[in-house]
Amino acid sequence: MVHRPFKATLAATLAASLFSLVPSYSFAASAAPLGFQLFCLQHPDHCRGGGKAQVELNDEILQQIQQINSRVNRSIRPRNDSGGDVWTLGATSGDCEDYVLSKRHALINAGLPPSALRLAHVVTRGGIDHAILIVKTSSQDLVLDNLVNEVVSTSQMNYRVLAVSSADPMVWSP
Repeated sequence: MVHRPFKATLAATLAASLFSLVPSYSFAASAAPLGFQLFCLQHPDHCRGGGKAQVELNDEILQQIQQINSRVNRSIRPRNDSGGDVWTLGATSGDCEDYVLSKRHALINAGLPPSALRLAHVVTRGGIDHAILIVKTSSQDLVLDNLVNEVVSTSQMNYRVLAVSSADPMVWSP
């Protein structure tokens, strides 16, 4: 039997109770989505900002971003959450938020500053809520998306942005 700290158990219980009552993306006073907040209660080390707010873009960094986007897209089998929206790091199957968390984690491990990595809630052209990761760079902001294998600039994406995290991933703006 695995023993979880009380805080993690409480967060899991709270998550299970709230997931059926709250829409998957709830924004109140520029707060992060509820699913992300609950993830952060259990994994605070993965929910911090820090470092520069943008990356100096060069060919090596761009190649690294493209490789991580492609690798994570291949490593997770698409699957929608049943019931409430659960954000999971290291998932082998999952939805857009799980891809975003895995890409953010991999980029931070590769040396990119957490404050340059922004989580975004968007709506696709088909009207579907979706999450992407945006890398703030010195020349253009880049989009990492599980629906598109190619890394594109934010000016090239076909989504309507509803909210984006700041350099502090717990603070979002509409």
